[in-house]
Amino acid sequence: MKKNRLLASLCLGFLMAGSLPAQDAVQAKECVILVHGMGRTYRSMENIEQVLLAQDYRVINVDYPSTEKPIETLAQNFVSSAVDECETGGSSAIHFVTHSLGGILVRYFLQDNSIAGLGKIVMLSPPNHGSEVADELVGWSPYLWLMGPPGQQLVTGTEGIVATLRPIPGQIGIITGNVSFDPWFSGLLPGEDDGKVTVASARLEEMQDFLVVDSGHSFIMNNDRVISQILSFLKSGYFDRAD
Repeated sequence: MKKNRLLASLCLGFLMAGSLPAQDAVQAKECVILVHGMGRTYRSMENIEQVLLAQDYRVINVDYPSTEKPIETLAQNFVSSAVDECETGGSSAIHFVTHSLGGILVRYFLQDNSIAGLGKIVMLSPPNHGSEVADELVGWSPYLWLMGPPGQQLVTGTEGIVATLRPIPGQIGIITGNVSFDPWFSGLLPGEDDGKVTVASARLEEMQDFLVVDSGHSFIMNNDRVISQILSFLKSGYFDRAD
């Protein structure tokens, strides 16, 4: 009986050892953190999430109260926890796909935090140099009530948070739109814009690639071409100009 139990234990050990590489392969998936924009929820990024899951990425779709706390607090509390989740899972690389304010949260987080295995960062319509809309509405009670502290922080001047941000690491691709469905805001924006953010404000000096598409700000994350370009950048570090 003892011999039988020993043989069974050895067989079980071999079976478990044989299963470890498969488990390691699951844990080694590349992780993509999705960070939605101001006034939205994780649901706004679900189309991107489903496409990424179908491509065998591990996806962390962050939900955060975008109008309730300052950008500094949101970045440290929510971006940080998502990164921890990717790292705990042993992901081979950690990427970001962000919309609007989400890009500013990631930039702020990377000011003083490093990520082992930091991969690519795709930003959709980020107000990287602030928003003239915020310039116009800052201090107005209804705007403060609707957009909270982050809305006050996104002004374009030296008092705005984006003016304090240094270049960040990682391969950065930025997609923004040039179609506006918000004429009341476009009148405040100089040059091409997507109804909320100018094309010029979306740019970053350290970006790897930049693409302008026929889309408005609010639903750029649901644009099929945009989602295809996200996949292209995550795989190659460049957008597909033939698309």
